Formats: sequence, C-alpha cells, structure tokens
Amino acid sequence: MKTYSLTRRLITAVLLVELCSLLALIGIASVYEAISHFRALDVVLRGRADSVLGAVQDAEDPEDNLMLYGTEGLAPKRDIYIVRDDRGRVIGSQGWPGGEQELASTDTREFRNLTVGGIRYRVLRRPGLRVVDPGDAKGGVARHVIILYGSRTHPVWERVRNAIAFYALSGLLLLVITGVVLLRLLRGGLQPLYELVEQAGKISVTSWNLGPSSQARYVRELEPLVSAIESALLRLEQSFAQQRQFVSDAAHELKTSVAVVKSSLQLLTMRTRSAKEYEEGLERVTVDSERMEELVAKMLTLARLEEGGEQPESYRIVELGDVLRDVAEHFRTLASFHRISLAVNADTSTLVFCDPDQLRLLCSNLIHNAIQHSGAGTEVRAIVSSQGELAQLIVEDDGEGIPEDVLPHVFDRFYRGDPSRSRRTGGTGLGLAISKAIVLRYHGAIRLKSNPGHGTSAIVTLPLVPSTTQRTDHRTTRNFEKGAVTS
Repeated sequence: MKTYSLTRRLITAVLLVELCSLLALIGIASVYEAISHFRALDVVLRGRADSVLGAVQDAEDPEDNLMLYGTEGLAPKRDIYIVRDDRGRVIGSQGWPGGEQELASTDTREFRNLTVGGIRYRVLRRPGLRVVDPGDAKGGVARHVIILYGSRTHPVWERVRNAIAFYALSGLLLLVITGVVLLRLLRGGLQPLYELVEQAGKISVTSWNLGPSSQARYVRELEPLVSAIESALLRLEQSFAQQRQFVSDAAHELKTSVAVVKSSLQLLTMRTRSAKEYEEGLERVTVDSERMEELVAKMLTLARLEEGGEQPESYRIVELGDVLRDVAEHFRTLASFHRISLAVNADTSTLVFCDPDQLRLLCSNLIHNAIQHSGAGTEVRAIVSSQGELAQLIVEDDGEGIPEDVLPHVFDRFYRGDPSRSRRTGGTGLGLAISKAIVLRYHGAIRLKSNPGHGTSAIVTLPLVPSTTQRTDHRTTRNFEKGAVTS
C-alpha cells in the first residue's frame, strides 16, 4: 500500500471544507447582492417614472393635446419609457420602438424584465391620473395614463459580478493563508508524535527503553500509544530474556548430561574389564541417555507451553478429581516401592475447563515431586476442593521441606535447591516450571508452602466451571468461545 502523509491529508481535508464553505458563501452572497441591487433599481425606476408622471400632470394643455417629444430631459438617455392615456393615444416615449404592444399587453405586474432591441431592461408599469384644465368650473377632465419605464439591467449584473469576484478573490487569499498557518500549526502540534517516532527508532535488542519525551507522554491522544508501546516492549524484553536464559540453561544441562555419558564411556575404555563390568557400565550409560531424553522432552513441553498460543479445540470440561485419581493410581506402585502411603481425597465435584492431558501432566508432576522428596513410612496426600469460583488442588508431603531462601526460586527452570539430589531422584529441574506454565495457561495460580523438617504443600487454584453447567465427562468437549457443544 502506498504511503501517505497524515499532515497533507489533514490540511487537504480542512482546505476542502473551507473551499466548500467559500463556494456556499459566494452563492449566498451572490443571491443577496442581486436582490439588493435590483431592489435599489426598482426604487430608482419608481422615482424616474414619477418624474415622467409629474411632467405629464403639470403640463399646461387646456386643449387636451399634450405630447412629449423626448427632449424634455425627463429620463437618462439610456432609459426607455412610453406614456399612453385612456383614449389609447401615446402622448410620449423615449427609445422604445414598438412600445405600444407592451402597453396593450395583459401583463399588469408592476415590475418585469423585458428585452428591447436585444438589450435587457427592468420595466416598471406606473398608472397615473392627469386632470385637463383643472381651473374649469367643473373641475377639469380626468385622464388616466399608463407609464412603462425601463432601465438597463446590465449595470446591475456587472455590480453583482464585481461583488462575486471580490468575495472569490478574498476567499482564495484566505485559503492560501489558512493553508500556510495550518501547515505550521500541524507541524508544531505533531511534534510530540515525531519525537515519539524518533525515540522508537532507537529501540534495539540491547536497548529496550522507549524514553518518550514528556510532550508525548502528556498528550491525551498519544498517552495510550505510549503505554501500549512500553507494555509491548516490556513483554518483548522479558520474552527475549526468557529465551536467552532458556537456551543458556538448556545448553548447560545438556552439556552436563553429555559429559556424564562421555565420562562413563571413557571409564569403560580405560582398561580391560569383565563382561559383567561392561554390562553394568552400559546400563549406566543407558540410564543417563534416558535421563537426557527425558530432559529434552520436558524442554520441548515447556517451550510449547510458553509459546502462549491458545488451542481451544483441545480444551474440555474436566472433573479434576477423576484426573487426580487416575494419576494417583499410576503412581501408587512407585509410592509402594518407596514405602510411602498415597492418599487421595477428591469427593467434591470440581469441573475445570482445560486440556485433559496438560491437567494430567500437572497432577503427575506434583505427585511425583512429593514422592521424590518423601521418606519411607511417610504419607503423600492429594486433596481436591472448591472455594467460591475456584477449584483447589493440594498435594502435600511429610518430607524434609524446602528452606525459606529456596522457595522463591523453586519455579525457575533447571533450579534445584540441592543439585546433588538430581541424579539420585532423576529430577530435571523442569517439573515445577512446567506445572507453573500449565496453571498460568488456564488463568490459575500455584504456590508452595513449606515447613522445613515437616513437609511441603503445593497449592493450585484454577477457575471453576459454574455449577449450573451441565456436568460432562472429560470426553465431552465444549468450545466456550464459540458457545458450541460437541460430543
């Protein structure tokens, strides 16, 4: 898509609006000017027609044979008029050949526009009364007269056009001035945005600080953008740091595992050994290889969980107690082998909406972790309950507990409070990190509460599906986002 200038678009839009307003103003002003000038012309016509009528009335004509010859200076030379009495006799005219036809017209409007000799005129029809020999004993003879008086309209239209030209030129000049002023004002007004763009251009993988100017931060329209950019940068920085830490931790763990396998093989080749010794050495190498394979598998699982991509098609309404009981049965043999009692209390109905496989992995990690850190003759307890709108899962043991200074780091990847335990217990340092990633994926919370020397409790809370929802086993799917139910 072709780039464009926001400043130019805004200025063009404003100027177009102003131009449309100017055209509308010129149109309105033109109508007003035309009406005003023609009203003034009508007043002039009345005055000049009255002058002609006065000349007719004041003429000394006892014989009733008055005639005007156009030399009396009654009207300007460019005007036209014609006068007729009630006997049909034209008693005077000026510059109006064929005016008798207009006198005979049935159009009795006071004002009308006519074309005479190819010239447009504004014509007034003025009736009047003339008294012949008013000194007579009978009061004289009354004669009605009709006067048609016209004046050219061209000068009026010329004045209207001059007014329109004045308005148009003034408006265009104002448009040019407005455009220049708008350009300066917009550049000044957009300066905080330019500064924000400049600051954003300095962001790099080694510098995640936006550092916007104070103007951009305090501009109401830009403040949400600044906050959004800073929030995105913070997440990106955390993501990059997380990735770097993950790569570093993974490389270290793999290097250690490879070194263990390599040292085991080197130990076998240092001298000639018996078949039994070779067999025992290969078994250790196999165990170390399986541990390395488990480590890689957990790393991939954690990476997929931390991708953040939602997969709602795999979500189900799951009975947390059913899943916990299944997992507990799976670990019951291991617990018996270590002479540990495994108790499950999951009688409360607790429906959660999540991926059943990930929920099973969460329960497995917590129970396996509790068994690994419990001594013979102790008990591991897994309890499911509901609290308000939350489902709660507690897995507690009577093991050695976790020191207070270690607790804040137990969910860090590859973190082990006692590194010497890893080979004995088979832990990879990823179990709790994976558990935390699973819980956060479903908007839950997880924490550890420990009393050194007396045991540890892992407490998980997940959003509870409302009890009014029809209970469905874990094979029933419900797409919450689409509101569709499928089995």
